Amino acid sequence: MFKKRLLAILLIILGVLIANFDFTKSLSSENEEPQLFKLGLDLSGGIYLEYLVDVSSIPQAEVKDSMDALRDLIERRVNTFGVSEPIVQTKQPGLLGLGDGTKEQRLIVELPGVDNVKKAQEAIGMIPILEFRENRSPEEEVAILAAKEDLRKAIEEQRENFEPDPLAFENIHTVGELTGRFLDRASLQFNNSNSISNGEPIVLLEFNEEGAKLFTELTKNNAGGSIPIYVDGEMVSNPSVGEEYAKAGISGGTAQISGGFTAEEAKDLAWRLNSGALPVDKLELLESRSIGATLGEKALDAGFQAGIWGLAIVAIFLILWYRLPGLVAVLALGLYVAIMLALFKIIPVVITAPGIAGIILSIGMAVDANVLIFERMKEELRAGRTIQDSIREGFSRAWPSIRDGNFSSLISAIILFWFGTSLVKGFALTFGLGILVSMFSAITISRTFLLAISPSDSKGFIRKLFGSGLSKS
Repeated sequence: MFKKRLLAILLIILGVLIANFDFTKSLSSENEEPQLFKLGLDLSGGIYLEYLVDVSSIPQAEVKDSMDALRDLIERRVNTFGVSEPIVQTKQPGLLGLGDGTKEQRLIVELPGVDNVKKAQEAIGMIPILEFRENRSPEEEVAILAAKEDLRKAIEEQRENFEPDPLAFENIHTVGELTGRFLDRASLQFNNSNSISNGEPIVLLEFNEEGAKLFTELTKNNAGGSIPIYVDGEMVSNPSVGEEYAKAGISGGTAQISGGFTAEEAKDLAWRLNSGALPVDKLELLESRSIGATLGEKALDAGFQAGIWGLAIVAIFLILWYRLPGLVAVLALGLYVAIMLALFKIIPVVITAPGIAGIILSIGMAVDANVLIFERMKEELRAGRTIQDSIREGFSRAWPSIRDGNFSSLISAIILFWFGTSLVKGFALTFGLGILVSMFSAITISRTFLLAISPSDSKGFIRKLFGSGLSKS
């Protein structure tokens, strides 16, 4: 009995410490204000960006993999800039997201806590595009681009008797359109191939199989010249191509850029090449808007009020109906809420309006488990068992029902998280965590507290305290 009471006291102390942790503001990054929890776009406000993704040159079977790679790349880049918990997702146009027969996709970027579009676009880096171009003069490139733009406008305006400039059909890029889609990665290396250049910083390019073929063709066509490399229309490097290197081509899909770089310059060039190595052909910003947090504040306040009132009403019901066990359940419920909030900060979980609904629903699941246990305890007391025996039997007999009910709900939460959208996932995650914590709360915490206060005397007024409802015992 002493061990049970000591454990109960330790649980209470632990609960107080967890609650203190829950309501201590913390920094999620150096660029942000201290906050209690991470709030989603619908609660904190932020920036919504939607991009049109051109995948016209990508085989249909590879479109999904390319879009997944693009999503992961943008998510990593946004995280690098310190934006808190971005939501990056892809979707197809058309009815129910099943596509509309075109080779176009959508990329959705949501940035909570960012208050202007310019900052959002800077965080993403304006989505640079990496290009390996033919070695043309700037004047030639300007003329080709102007001719292409005239042709586009003529087609759009349906001009009659329009004769396009032949330059409109020239390609300012490389043979075969060698873009960043074919570059696996660029990395800083040090050249140890000979004593003269020993330790010289270089940038190693690693192409996929198709990219290796295109780059080999490009080097042969530009033997003795150079291959300008552009990121978002800005030339970042113009490496020369030696005659011997052009004849040999590239080996194993790798090539190197050298030229008297410092280690920092080579590292910066590799970063810029990686940032532009998008696994798609083109990104075009379709929509950008700032989402105010006014409605979010109302939703957050409404969710908070609903949680407080719900807990208060449930606590009153438990105490009035189940007496002393009800009071114990309220204490266990308080620990349950403290543990849930601590998990939200540690994981961390981005709290959204649907997520708040999942939290409130999981509180109901926690109460439901206690109700099952207390009803079983009441049956055991009526059968003439002692209070301590009734507690043990009540938990033992209620456990199968609690287990089956919670596991069926947990399966639903997993399915919702696996197949749902970002908002549905927020609900499913908080609901699933709530189920797991509620099982621990009801079976472990409530049981420990009840056994700690259960008396050896099971008669008279003490027995009535462990009764329930309108019964006399």
